Amino acid sequence: MTPPRTSFLGVDFDLLDFAATERWLAERPADAPFGYIVTPNVDHIVKLDAAPADAEIHAAYAGAALRLCDSRIVAKLAKTCGIDLPVVPGSDLTPHVFTRIAGAGDRICLIGGDSAMLEELRAIRPDLDLVQHVPPMGMLRKPAAMAAAAAFVRDARARFTFLAVAMPQQEILALRVQQAGGAIGVGLCIGASLDFLTGRKARAPLWVRKASLEWLHRLLSEPRRLWRRYLVEGPRIFLLTLKWRRTRE
Repeated sequence: MTPPRTSFLGVDFDLLDFAATERWLAERPADAPFGYIVTPNVDHIVKLDAAPADAEIHAAYAGAALRLCDSRIVAKLAKTCGIDLPVVPGSDLTPHVFTRIAGAGDRICLIGGDSAMLEELRAIRPDLDLVQHVPPMGMLRKPAAMAAAAAFVRDARARFTFLAVAMPQQEILALRVQQAGGAIGVGLCIGASLDFLTGRKARAPLWVRKASLEWLHRLLSEPRRLWRRYLVEGPRIFLLTLKWRRTRE
């Protein structure tokens, strides 16, 4: 059954809350044809808007089995437009899938990370069957590398595949796996979520997250890497919301 959806800022969001998303994942047959989940946030929406001619990245979001709102800021902006968007943060969903939904013996496929991360994950869930493929940097510009990653996902026959190679590579890879056929399970486009699960990076305190200030915590933690995302590119979301509202008045 297809969940209800609503459109906001060019993305058709599925109106599932966290609990409903967990049920969807838990109940989906492990051998069902490959489908994938994307979790659009401010950064994703701004980048999608900045690349209107990039048909494949837009197709990657449109082709997802679920499109879940990752951002409390996006949800609050939607609220000002009369839209209620449930928030399902990818950094919360990833550990729930790994520690609560995946069952003993389930195969988990990881695309990205490093060999040390695989061992860290095995230490958390030694009862899972973990396999990993580490593609080269700039995979999106290397057709052979993209094809190799897609073939690995297909051949892994995993119940869950964690695509941890950043937006837009992970979403485009998920789309290509789906289009090629032969793969099973659920792909989750998770970005850096496994860094939080393994303790490589610290999540913001819960009260900071509830106050919609996780972006500030991340900026202060990694200012050199993230200043442009949060201080230059991210604020465009407010202009996009204003334009979106005007087109519907």
